[in-house]
Parts: sequence; C-alpha cells; structure tokens
Amino acid sequence: MSRSMYSYISKAWDRPRDTYVKDIQWTRLQRWRKEPAVVVIDHPTRIDRARSLGYKAKQGIITARVRVRRGGLRKSRFYRRRRTKRMGINKKTMGKSIQRIAEERAARKFPNLEVLNSYWVGEDGISKWYEIILIDPNHPVIKSDKNLNWICTPSNNRRVYRGKTSAGKKGRGLSKRGIGTEKMRPSIRSNDRKGK
Repeated sequence: MSRSMYSYISKAWDRPRDTYVKDIQWTRLQRWRKEPAVVVIDHPTRIDRARSLGYKAKQGIITARVRVRRGGLRKSRFYRRRRTKRMGINKKTMGKSIQRIAEERAARKFPNLEVLNSYWVGEDGISKWYEIILIDPNHPVIKSDKNLNWICTPSNNRRVYRGKTSAGKKGRGLSKRGIGTEKMRPSIRSNDRKGK
C-alpha cells in the first residue's frame, strides 16, 4: 500500500536531527531570530501536524509563529544557614508549560481570534518556536463549516486562558494515558468525599 505525502513529512519531523529537516532548520532559525516574537505566516511549516490539529486552508483561519524563552526554573543555591528542604530549590515546577505561554501570547496579540491548537517547530539554545492555529469565530466561512462552527459558541470564548487546548489539558492532568483508558486525574467533583 502506498504512503501519503503527509506520512513522509511526519516521519522526517519525528527525528529532525537525523533527517533533511536539520539542514532546513539551520537556515530557518537564523531568519526567525531576527523576526518579532509573534509573526503571522502564510502557511504552516509542518503541514501534516497542522492538518492533524484541525488546520484548513480557508478563510477565517490563520497561523502565527511565536518565539518564547526556553529553560527550567533553576534557582541559585543558598550558601549559608538553610536546610536543603527550606531553600526553595527542589521540587519547583512551572504552573504552565512553555507551549501554553506561547498560545496565550498569540491570543493577546489577536484578541478577535480563538486559539485552536499549537505545535513545536524549532528551538535553539535560548528560544523555542511554536506555531499557533487561530480561528475567527465571527467569520461566515467558519460559521458555515460543520466541523469548526463549534468554536463560535459563547462557551468557547477565550478557551486558551481556561486550559481548553491540547497543551492546556495536558497541563491540567486531563490527557489520556492510552487509547480507551481513563483520564490521568479523575474528576475532583465526582471524587469529593466531603458530602458522603
């Protein structure tokens, strides 16, 4: 059975350092570093990933590339008069992932658009780049699309700030462990033992 074009692109992006993507990114990152932090682009860099996350080449949908810093929350260590557990260094985790921060910055830049999803496109020693798929919920083409008009309802307003994207759900512990399995974190309301 013949493979689709998207499968070849997807396989190349699975391990970008071992394929032709490495050479392409070397030149791209030089150009991206000089650009502003949030840039609207004509078409997605990874068309296979964008299509799998809901992108369509139609009116009312745009793609933006966002640059964010990279690195953990390592803090400098005290040298005097502290126990290790009181230093505030160990077990400090971020409240939000870098990808969620990128999505929110794109949403602030384009307040009339809703964030559908996002994906990684590159990184260097200082920065990471994500491409964000944004949808105009008031556009007539989007309203008439039966696969995308769910985003036009008021319950989906500012969904990126409420952790409703894929990256947001993962950060909230709502991602699935595998196909057909339970959530990683059960519902707090259904497992509340105060009322029982």
